Amino acid sequence: MKHRYLPITEQDKQEMLSTIGVESIDELFADIPEEVRFKGLYNIKEAASESALLKELKALADKNINTETAVSFLGAGVYNHYKPVIVDHVISRSEFYTAYTPYQPEISQGELQAIFEFQTMIAELTGMDLANSSMYDGGTSLAEAGMLAAGSTRRKKLLVSEAIHPEYRTVVETYAYGQSIEVVNVPMKDGVTDIEALKGMIDQDTAAVMVQYPNFFGQIEDLKTMGELVHEAKGLFIVSANPLALGVLTPPGKLGADITVGDAQPFGIPESFGGPHCGYFATTSKLMRKVPGRLVGQTVDQDGRRGFVLTLQAREQHIRREKATSNICSNQALLALAASVTMTALGKRGIQEMAKQNIVKTRYAKTAFEQAGFTVPFQGAHFNEIVVKVNKPVSELNKRLLEKGIIGGYDLGRDYPELENHVLIAVTELRTKEEIDQLVQEMGAYNA
Repeated sequence: MKHRYLPITEQDKQEMLSTIGVESIDELFADIPEEVRFKGLYNIKEAASESALLKELKALADKNINTETAVSFLGAGVYNHYKPVIVDHVISRSEFYTAYTPYQPEISQGELQAIFEFQTMIAELTGMDLANSSMYDGGTSLAEAGMLAAGSTRRKKLLVSEAIHPEYRTVVETYAYGQSIEVVNVPMKDGVTDIEALKGMIDQDTAAVMVQYPNFFGQIEDLKTMGELVHEAKGLFIVSANPLALGVLTPPGKLGADITVGDAQPFGIPESFGGPHCGYFATTSKLMRKVPGRLVGQTVDQDGRRGFVLTLQAREQHIRREKATSNICSNQALLALAASVTMTALGKRGIQEMAKQNIVKTRYAKTAFEQAGFTVPFQGAHFNEIVVKVNKPVSELNKRLLEKGIIGGYDLGRDYPELENHVLIAVTELRTKEEIDQLVQEMGAYNA
């Protein structure tokens, strides 16, 4: 019989105690005063057999609603996308699945090459000069970009668009607080950043302007104009971009971005109830020595054979944390590998086709909602998501949809009081015409 966990035997226990020179486990705690030791029983259930435990845990897990048992129109930063079957096959290989931090290049060539390929593809997608080996997620990537901008410009103010993901903005504010950096929200107008308001807010203290592309509402921002405005004030332009959208949209690097960040979750990384994810961080070559995390470079050995190494960083990044450019050290290479395998499997044309399907199906949903009498308040170019106004609370709507096997959209009233009774609907390439039609029909019945 195969056991997932083999506890130590009594003999194992006695051998370990003997090795360290004590006769019992109680002797290990001899330094703890008798009167403060816990003598009772823990308020937990008795241990179950392996089969009984697995049955219980499965019953608990089955209570969760997931995208395999329901049709999802929930996005807001985490999306239900196609994942090639080869992804799990590759990342489950032991040399990747159990790999440790690749400090020693002589024994880490496979992982280092995989990371190098990830960097290369992200740099190509974003139009930037280089990318690092990955970050925790999109939110921390954006916050790290803000800290880099403040350090590089020696300025203490970040202008952050209100059309950026609310959770991302919160992460930026948390990072900024520790560095005594001021975070100022730039208002939005008609679902996008208010450029006229931005003009009056940029000054000589502005380290960077931060926007999202497409933004939290799925709208496409005017990056070129905003980049020119902040560059006139000698600040940096930071763009948080959905990498899948970059299969069809002009890359931020070609529109003036100094730093492009985002989350690679759309590429082969499951929703997993919110994480873990894979942030990416791409910059111009001018900023490469200040990039957080790790960079993998390609070189040759003494025999001229291609090889890969961690490069362009001092050891302080890893061992003297108080002198490091960032406290992010882990690269979550397994998730970056999943993204790399997905991008490789799809290829350039596959990513473009996948992105186009998101546009076409979202456009179909928008038209269907309008024809059904719904108000879709933001009318600009959009990708993947649209905002729909309903007449009643979104929370009640989502409960009703769930009864029909549909995971509804995101309740925007949670973060934007002015958008109470507005729902953010995500339509990916996986959604069918029939599923979209059913969503519109069910929401129409609720809205009546």
